[in-house]
Amino acid sequence: QLQLVESGGGLVHPGGSLRLSCAASRFSLDTYAIGWWRQAPGKTREAVSCISVKLDNIYYADSVKGRFTISRDKASKRVYLQMDSLNPEDTAVYYCGADAYCGPYWDQSDWGETWGQGTQVNVSS
Repeated sequence: QLQLVESGGGLVHPGGSLRLSCAASRFSLDTYAIGWWRQAPGKTREAVSCISVKLDNIYYADSVKGRFTISRDKASKRVYLQMDSLNPEDTAVYYCGADAYCGPYWDQSDWGETWGQGTQVNVSS
């Protein structure tokens, strides 16, 4: 069974940057669409971004467009989420998930065959 591990979270000041990483154990990420979701305290889980296997589909939530960039690195077999211009509203636990699909309506609540444990991102002055 695919197992995902997130890393790269931490505390950053408003306007700062972080890069989250999603890696897999036991199996490669290469055959899965990978998505990042986040959940802030007291809020429902929110889809952030996804990237398809062939890199032909990439989606971003409106709240992060122009600030976040998702990418795949085949050499390291990781998916990254580069987060720039962070603001306190970005504070959340960020989860990477794997599924067969990244395309229109990917941000439905039933997306995601497997998930990592999450990494905490705190944006605060």
